[in-house]
Amino acid sequence: MTDRVRLTEYARGGGCACKIPPGELEAMVAGLGPATGTAELLVGLDHGDDAAVVRLDARTGVVTTADFFTPVVDDAYDWGRIAAANALSDVYAMGGTPLVAINLLCWPRDTLPLELAREVLRGGQDVAREAGCHLAGGHSVDDDGPKYGLAVTGLVRPDELITLDAGRAGLPLSLTKPLGVGVLNTRHKATGEVSAEAVASMTTLNRDAARAAVAAGIRCGTDVTGFGLLGHASKLARASGLTVAIDAARVPYLPGARQAVRDGHVSGGTRRNLDWVSPWTGFGSTGEADRLLLADAQTSGGLLLAGEVPGGTVIGELLPRGESMVVVR
Repeated sequence: MTDRVRLTEYARGGGCACKIPPGELEAMVAGLGPATGTAELLVGLDHGDDAAVVRLDARTGVVTTADFFTPVVDDAYDWGRIAAANALSDVYAMGGTPLVAINLLCWPRDTLPLELAREVLRGGQDVAREAGCHLAGGHSVDDDGPKYGLAVTGLVRPDELITLDAGRAGLPLSLTKPLGVGVLNTRHKATGEVSAEAVASMTTLNRDAARAAVAAGIRCGTDVTGFGLLGHASKLARASGLTVAIDAARVPYLPGARQAVRDGHVSGGTRRNLDWVSPWTGFGSTGEADRLLLADAQTSGGLLLAGEVPGGTVIGELLPRGESMVVVR
């Protein structure tokens, strides 16, 4: 029976495309501050960074995050690997190293075999092992639909933190993974066609890119996930008080991504992303297909960094704040 189950049929939106839309999320958390704690909070809710950070001492900060989502592919083991890599990415995006994680699992136990849930957990375990991160226990609930992810704790040097608000005009903007997993995953859900390139991209850890960024002295960046390249670029621009310029012809895409857009495989999350960023984005003559790809809701995407790193692609630059927060050239 497990071979016949299509997990994506149990998800209204797959992967990071199932996130609450960014505009609604910002309105929901507006005015909320962190609870008062004893440790110094270095990164909190102010700019929507990828994880929270507290200082232990001059050389040590603790990074903490949680991320989980609905099935993005039908293969249970691959979904587990993707969800784990995506959760670990939030620590890497801050310049940190994951130390320990716990599982977060929602499972419709009367609908889907528990053998599939075991495969999901096995996928998460294998990726955590690859990252050198302990995966110890977690929490599970009986739910209407399957969801999986991790809560992750890591370490970072406070002077090596990568945040959204540390950008400087004149820096190049680099992307460490190609875009397109969103439309390819939407095609997969509609047709069952698997993109091996998309799975490979989503299960690739951002560890090496993060290490290279820290070594290069990069202090501004984020990862590209459910809000798309344009959404995450606009958050960086707003936090740093700059304009992000993106050269559309330089942005790399996975094989088949453009055809998937032409065939109409665009998620609702991607369209909401585009609606959200359009008021402060200068698109020039950029066509609709390119706009949708630039707003494509990514799952376990790459890092977007203010600087150059080996293996990354320079896709634009940071400029003094102009009329638009984001400009597509």
